[in-house]
Amino acid sequence: MEKSNQRVHFIAIGGSAMHNLAIALSRKGMIVTGSDDEIFEPSKGRLAKQGILPESIGWNTQLISKDLDAVILGMHAREDNPELLKAKELNIPIYSYPEYLYEQSKDKTRVVIGGSHGKTTITSMILHVINEVGINVDYMVGAQLEGYDCMVKITEEAEIMILEGDEYLSSPIDRRPKFHLYRPNVAIISGIAWDHINVFPTFENYVDQFDIFCSLIEPNGTLVYNAEDQEVNRLGVKYASELNTIEYQTPDYEVVANGTLLKFEGNEYPLSIFGGHNLQNLMGAMELGKAIGIAPERFLTEMATFTGAGKRLQKVIEKDDFVMFKDFAHSPSKLKATTKAVKEQYQDRTVVACMELHTFSSLKKEFLPHYKDAMKVADIAVVYFSPEVVKHKKLEPISKELVAEGFGGNVIVMNETSEILEFIHSRKWNNSALLMMSSGNFDGIDYDQLGEELAR
Repeated sequence: MEKSNQRVHFIAIGGSAMHNLAIALSRKGMIVTGSDDEIFEPSKGRLAKQGILPESIGWNTQLISKDLDAVILGMHAREDNPELLKAKELNIPIYSYPEYLYEQSKDKTRVVIGGSHGKTTITSMILHVINEVGINVDYMVGAQLEGYDCMVKITEEAEIMILEGDEYLSSPIDRRPKFHLYRPNVAIISGIAWDHINVFPTFENYVDQFDIFCSLIEPNGTLVYNAEDQEVNRLGVKYASELNTIEYQTPDYEVVANGTLLKFEGNEYPLSIFGGHNLQNLMGAMELGKAIGIAPERFLTEMATFTGAGKRLQKVIEKDDFVMFKDFAHSPSKLKATTKAVKEQYQDRTVVACMELHTFSSLKKEFLPHYKDAMKVADIAVVYFSPEVVKHKKLEPISKELVAEGFGGNVIVMNETSEILEFIHSRKWNNSALLMMSSGNFDGIDYDQLGEELAR
């Protein structure tokens, strides 16, 4: 049977990653079915447009039959899912999302982007340059990028696959981190900062996952690593005798009015992006490009038109003396890097940084001390959390005082969306920069609308 005629079924097709893979396989010519007990936008609309939206909501064991070539299991499903149980009973091959991506790319050169932070930015940088240069690649990106209607592309023709390597678990029945399954030919680690503490109980256990990732790089493969990160550098040194190791670090640069002037090997490259952390990511992306045949000079030249990754220091609105950004930052290292970048770029302005504690890790009482001084460089720092979200995640209640103490006492803590909005609207925003950081939306804030209101 030709690959393009294969029949695959998705259990939990509505997930943000799962629906993208389903669309990609359908576009490849496979016969795709799926089910889920809830499907929201934008997944719902995208699946419908591709013609693979399930006819009804809920699990349907009649969709599981022996003529299926594969079942792909999403994290949203449970171990006792009736479709999963039937697939096991019929001995149908069952794959997690990352396992199936490997299956589709095992004959290609796999470039895997790993790290606690910077993954999506590095991935979007290299895809930007690849598109400008005109190389045909397959890819999987964990976030929605501007200009793409699907964040997974899988073809027979492409010889390279770019994979964003998430360290979270693969599926309900496969507790390995996703990036352990890709077996890269070329890999990068951008940084290690303890995350997903509900899965990796200690920092040492978390670091071990990256060590295992390095050990799974194909023989004679390449490891690009951030030498400025102590733990990453340790791994780079450890694997130097087994792999082709390439270190990188933050380049020389100059802050200019519309971005950055990057200085590299005697040349200057004007960029729209800014911030030391972004430029560090750029050097890592450049080394990945070099590993697949793109000269550094060409890479940096093509980066002139790169404006950033979706929700990563994304400009909401700008006028003469006011600018507003939104950013996905939520972990301590991301908050620190993002806030520092904005303050460095707008040194003469009042920088107001607002962040939402939204993830499981960030709302956990024991984890709060890791946020100490995370927004120290902001002129005004606000932290928001919802007691309802804490309750929903079945976590121990936290107080405003506890949060303030965790951040080092230099923050204003709020736990009502109305408080945040009232605070923002009561300020004068001339000669200011507003930074909104969250993996959520502060329980209902429309950033675009807010930006329009403040810019009037």
